[in-house]
Amino acid sequence: MLELFSPTFQAESLNGISIERLVRDGIRGLIIDLDNTMTPWNDPEISPGVQKWFAELQAAGIQSCVVSNNKHRGRVAVVAEKLGIPFVFRATKPRGRAFRTGMKIMQTGPKDTAVIGDQLFTDILGGNRLNLYTILVVPISKHEFVGTRFLRWMEKILIWLIKHFAPAKNIALKRPD
Repeated sequence: MLELFSPTFQAESLNGISIERLVRDGIRGLIIDLDNTMTPWNDPEISPGVQKWFAELQAAGIQSCVVSNNKHRGRVAVVAEKLGIPFVFRATKPRGRAFRTGMKIMQTGPKDTAVIGDQLFTDILGGNRLNLYTILVVPISKHEFVGTRFLRWMEKILIWLIKHFAPAKNIALKRPD
């Protein structure tokens, strides 16, 4: 069961994810979380580094789709439109429906789609349940939704369990204190 919470690999940020590695691993589409993955929580500003990464992603022929649990369409749309990519809001991750919707939009499938997000209980669990390639990033900011703060406490326990009882993927999960 712990393997459902174990990402394929972990990166410090979107900028730390090698586009060359994604291409080499056969990834044609990315389902990407919004808050604390692409931008700080509830912030519409996209950093120049993230904008550059998305431009390089597009140049490599990899599609992307924002899939966010955010309930406010406008919040998700403003960031997605700045990058010129589609989006799904009210995703109810880790449920599979929104992940499948993202793949349908991009015309990709489980073998060529990756999920990138900052939470084990939504992004990684949801992606792994559909046998997708999953990438965990460190949250951009400590400022986040109150419910997410509770999940972060539970994630610390889960990360300890994964490190000690599910070493199969042999990754060094870490979270900022």
